[in-house]
Amino acid sequence: MLVRDTIANAVAAALEQASRDGAISVDSVPDIEIERPNNSEHGDFATNLPLRLARSARANPLQLAQLIADRIELSSEIDSVAPAAPGFINFKLSESWLQQQVETVRDAGDSFGASNVGDGRKVMVEFVSVNPTGPVHVGHTRGAVLGSALANTLAAAGYDVTREYYINDAGSQMEAFYRSVWTRYRQALGRDAEMPDNGYQGDYIADIASEIIDANGPGYLDQSDATAVREIGDVAREKMVTLIRDDLDAIGVTFDNWFSERWLFQSPDTPDSDYDRAMARLREDGHLAERSGALWFISTALGDERDNVVVRSSGEPTYFASDIAYHYNKFAQREFDRVIDIWGADHQGHVPRMKAAVQALGMEPDDLTVLISQMVTLKRGDETVRASKRTGDFVTLRELVDEVGTDACRYFFLARAPSTQMEFDLELATRESSENPVYYVQYAHARNASILNLAHERGIDYSRGDVSLLIHPNELELIRTMLRLPELVVQVAENLEPHHLPHYATELATAFHHFYENCRVISTNAEDNDLTLARLKLVSAAQVAFRRTLSLMGMSAPDRMDRD
Repeated sequence: MLVRDTIANAVAAALEQASRDGAISVDSVPDIEIERPNNSEHGDFATNLPLRLARSARANPLQLAQLIADRIELSSEIDSVAPAAPGFINFKLSESWLQQQVETVRDAGDSFGASNVGDGRKVMVEFVSVNPTGPVHVGHTRGAVLGSALANTLAAAGYDVTREYYINDAGSQMEAFYRSVWTRYRQALGRDAEMPDNGYQGDYIADIASEIIDANGPGYLDQSDATAVREIGDVAREKMVTLIRDDLDAIGVTFDNWFSERWLFQSPDTPDSDYDRAMARLREDGHLAERSGALWFISTALGDERDNVVVRSSGEPTYFASDIAYHYNKFAQREFDRVIDIWGADHQGHVPRMKAAVQALGMEPDDLTVLISQMVTLKRGDETVRASKRTGDFVTLRELVDEVGTDACRYFFLARAPSTQMEFDLELATRESSENPVYYVQYAHARNASILNLAHERGIDYSRGDVSLLIHPNELELIRTMLRLPELVVQVAENLEPHHLPHYATELATAFHHFYENCRVISTNAEDNDLTLARLKLVSAAQVAFRRTLSLMGMSAPDRMDRD
């Protein structure tokens, strides 16, 4: 149990006792919120419950705080409880309990911060999911990092997580991609061919065509145009999916499942396909209507601003129809309890109709959460690095990784809430100084590792170190900072806000740097041997916290780093 939950239970018990005593009379009790005060001098935790109860209890909030505080039973975790104006109750953690948490963290090891708040519920996190018409670029990378870190944290919080990439391999954009490769294929073999108006111009198209020629030769030239486009398109699609997979692997983004859009239409002429099942359910429940030869989803009846076409007059399903079938598959077929989609900023207007479709399918719309990842601007000094996918003039994920490295990619993309636009400073990301937060955090871990390595080289066994000797303010502050990680895991899982992780990592690094600078760990004075052993235990606990935090963020924990 998190210590804040222990405190919340103690407050609830005290309030109940005050009610039984007749000291307080309230009609209803709001949720008890336990938070960390902005000013640490006020204590480790606080609740504003008396302020929120004052009106219904018809009492002075400070008096309510005193009445409740007087009835709170102290536990091993809580050292003191104090009411505070205008109506707070402040809690200070026990120093002996804090010291003992060093052992708790060390014992937890790689599971430190884990929680069972998810209770094994099935959650899908679907992210990136760009059309396989080109390499992953910088804009996609932000959503990739967000989804990866969020999935890591949800798993740590006890959810059964599936990471999924939805391969958008049906529709007009894929047809344009196939024809673009077919054009470059013919041109490379000396044939006259003109790029379609909506074709893809990037050099990677010519590269794919060359690879197909190297592997398969000129045989496609002997086929009809339709057959060649279909067959060469299949090869090109697989090559592009492989390229996308490899590029994402380069920043540690992996998936449990790669789901092809075409699988939704495997049996388009029978009720066996997910597309047909979804459309049948919508039709049966009166959510579809034919207008001007097209089939419409009546989403206005469910709160959307306008109705939406699902099947064009040509008989071709729209992208929205595919998305309806896909979410039918997620909820009805694979029975996920919750689905989290991470989309780019250009899909923001798609959210209300998707929610309406989920509701129309008989699912709970709140079980679908869509996170929008806003635009990214690359900066190199004062210069803005422009991007354009259609012309091929864009910065790919691979190029970014080659310039700044995997860890910088993950930290910087994760450090801002996805709902905000961001600038990625390429120069800062490669700077080897404390100005670069990636370097600052990893250098703290490297310092940590060097201390433990030195202890190992000297044969120091600190397994029997006495943690009760850890009384220095910087020692206790480091312990307090470490203990925030379990709370943060729950917070990220509940609010879907993994951008708090890099900020916590920086605070943990700051706490460790302050400890390192003010508390000599391995002393040459024999009289300080017991304190050395205790501090080495603290350093090993901090290493657990560092590695766990960096792992959740998908970053490495280097044991050595150079410094200017």
